[in-house]
Amino acid sequence: MADELRMTLERVGERFDLGEYEIEAYLAVLEHGELTASEISDRTEIPQPRVYDTVRSLSDRGLVELRESRPMKIVAVAPDDAFGNVQQSLDSLVSELEARYTAPARDTEAVSLVKSRSTILRYVEEIIESAEYELVLSLTPDLLRRFREDLAAAVDDGVSVDLLITPLSRAPDPDSFDYLEVATVARGRRGITTPILAVADGNYSIYATQDALRDDRDRYGVIFNRSALGFLVSGFFGTVLWSTAETIATDGKRRPFPRRYASIRRAVKDVRELDGPFYASITGRDVETGDPIVVEGKIETARLEESEEVASLRLETDDGVLEIGGLVAAFEDVEAQEIILGREEVPDREQFA
Repeated sequence: MADELRMTLERVGERFDLGEYEIEAYLAVLEHGELTASEISDRTEIPQPRVYDTVRSLSDRGLVELRESRPMKIVAVAPDDAFGNVQQSLDSLVSELEARYTAPARDTEAVSLVKSRSTILRYVEEIIESAEYELVLSLTPDLLRRFREDLAAAVDDGVSVDLLITPLSRAPDPDSFDYLEVATVARGRRGITTPILAVADGNYSIYATQDALRDDRDRYGVIFNRSALGFLVSGFFGTVLWSTAETIATDGKRRPFPRRYASIRRAVKDVRELDGPFYASITGRDVETGDPIVVEGKIETARLEESEEVASLRLETDDGVLEIGGLVAAFEDVEAQEIILGREEVPDREQFA
């Protein structure tokens, strides 16, 4: 039985272990029935030098036929023929695997590396679903469509979503795609060098190159599993990616006050864009001693440099005026780790406990 299960698993794995290029090529050929390598390159994002390796991989899996001619033609195999025996194999495979399954303990490692495309996508989905009040993401247009319902659910639940789409040239047209259904603010960035990332509430995050989601097995994704190190990804997003992107849509669904923030930049932007006065309850650390601290009071001023690299609040408290900075603040009095903003009085932090 073990040998049969292994053979079934290998057979299914061989058929479905497709990279992004292979998927693009297969769908293009499937849609047109027959294409040349040049036509595949024209209809997809696959570079011409990669087309031949890609279609040979599809041929090895029995998904297309290669007809030697000048030029070579790639012909789609009917899906019933290509996948006819896979469904039966999957049914028996799932039954066998369920019989052997033992639920794992949740990974508690602060930082871990992941390699497979499916694992990276699973973490992105989990991070989106876990966000309670703040979510920042950098996604490709394909991933935007994949996670559209999850993002819409997050927005409906009151989560503030900063969404970056890359490359901008392939982003859905705002006239036909409702960005404010899935984001509070949406921006686009040109080029394919922008990484894929997601950060929930400032601490649970993933970072991966776009190559890691194609078929490059030498690329990895990095998971910060509910770690304070997640601020590295969030900070990189805010200062390097977000500040160099073009606005697609803004002023999405507004959350009611009081609001909770992991990012001081987002809090400062709201204070500057909306009519005050504002009051805040802030948890963090004393910059000089490193001791945990909670400070509360009325916000006097909010400062955000044009580059968005520096953001700070000036807070009037019972013990005097304090300068509030973001994570790893050095020049301010307090490093803010969580900010709760209220309108008419200092917000009650117990309602978020």
